[in-house]
Amino acid sequence: MMVLTHVTFTGNRVALALSAIQSNATPLQVGFLMSLLAIMPMLLSVHAGRWTDRAGVFPPMCIALALMITGAALPAVRDTLGVLYAASVLLGSGFMLAHVSINNAIGHASTPETRTSAFSLLALGFSTSTLAGPMIAGFMIDYQGFTACFAVLAAFSLVPVALLLGFRKAGPVAASAGARAVDRHVVDLLRHAPLRAVFVTSGLLSMGWDLFTFMVPIQGARIGLSASTIGLIMGAFGAGTFVVRLAISRVARVLSAWHILAAALAITSLVYLLFPLFSAVPALLALAFLLGLGLGCAMPMVMSLIYFVAPEGRTGEAVGVRSTLINASQTVLPLLFGALGAVTGTIPVFWTLAILLGFGGIFASRQTAIQRQRSGQAGGNAR
Repeated sequence: MMVLTHVTFTGNRVALALSAIQSNATPLQVGFLMSLLAIMPMLLSVHAGRWTDRAGVFPPMCIALALMITGAALPAVRDTLGVLYAASVLLGSGFMLAHVSINNAIGHASTPETRTSAFSLLALGFSTSTLAGPMIAGFMIDYQGFTACFAVLAAFSLVPVALLLGFRKAGPVAASAGARAVDRHVVDLLRHAPLRAVFVTSGLLSMGWDLFTFMVPIQGARIGLSASTIGLIMGAFGAGTFVVRLAISRVARVLSAWHILAAALAITSLVYLLFPLFSAVPALLALAFLLGLGLGCAMPMVMSLIYFVAPEGRTGEAVGVRSTLINASQTVLPLLFGALGAVTGTIPVFWTLAILLGFGGIFASRQTAIQRQRSGQAGGNAR
């Protein structure tokens, strides 16, 4: 269900922008259109997470699929700028709700022993749909037009409706046992030290991902690369995420989650220190692939840690907080990176984040020792 809905989302992210450009929308209008995909999820993710804790996976997924099908189908009927804005809000909200619901369902359906493998498989699916969605949208627009493209992308979210019904008959994941508690506040989760450490690390890794998707096209154009070459470099990043997610379950048997996250931050920091210094395409391809290896392993580890340390009955809410941080990053950081790049050029942008991620790697590496210390204290108290 997650892969199919993600195809709808990633395909429409491309199709909406191209449709707006064809309608002579200004760059500001196109930017606003793209920001609408993330603004509502940024505001509603925590509430959505709490709902999945109370209701289980079935009701939220029904609403999510209805929003995504409607959002994808609207531009197929009429593609004015106002309709595209509405479609963007519906698609962003629907995918956020699907993302939180499915992640919470996987967390509850798996065990501590299988959780990393389960989230690794989900992440591998994300890598596949990240490549497939834009490709499907591009070919459909070129050969069949925008109307057919939006209709086909809507159809990808029709298939999960049948899967969801079968999932319910097989016995859906129920609501969390402790989810009925009243007077819950997000600040309680932020005060929870182990969970706060996960949120900080997840936010830094999300910044690393966002910098790549936003700054690499700008840097590529600055050094005179063609659009196809820039696309190839971004494809190398996607290939890196796919490869590492194939192997992450085996790596997790040898290294702890915090060791892997520390390595991911260190690799990302190194790549961003080197990336603006090279203009040769082979070197940029290699660096993009290495970056994909680093950032690609993060999502399964972060999700496993959330389900390991989150308070009972609040895992969906914790996933919602993480989703809020990611969507805030996707909304705000392009503006900040763009403003900084306009004043100072691209190199300071890459190096500023590289330094920040380097400190993040040190922070993550310390969490293993802190975790051991807490476990030791808990064991002593038990004795």
